[in-house]
Amino acid sequence: MTITVKFFASLREQLGKEEVELAAASTVLDAWRLATLQQEMPANTLCAINMDYASPEQTVSDGDEVAFFPPVTGG
Repeated sequence: MTITVKFFASLREQLGKEEVELAAASTVLDAWRLATLQQEMPANTLCAINMDYASPEQTVSDGDEVAFFPPVTGG
């Protein structure tokens, strides 16, 4: 099993990493914790599996790409 985890914008800067390969993860939140060495996910972080928005509780599968984005604001 291989899962690719990607971090974008300020999350990438805060964590100091853009992409992590995981051997396994059960959910989006599990992927976050494994990729960030158990850091708490910031409130309102947007999550996606294979470019579709996902909840932190959603199950991930072999070959999935899990992405994390900071909340989007603007006007």
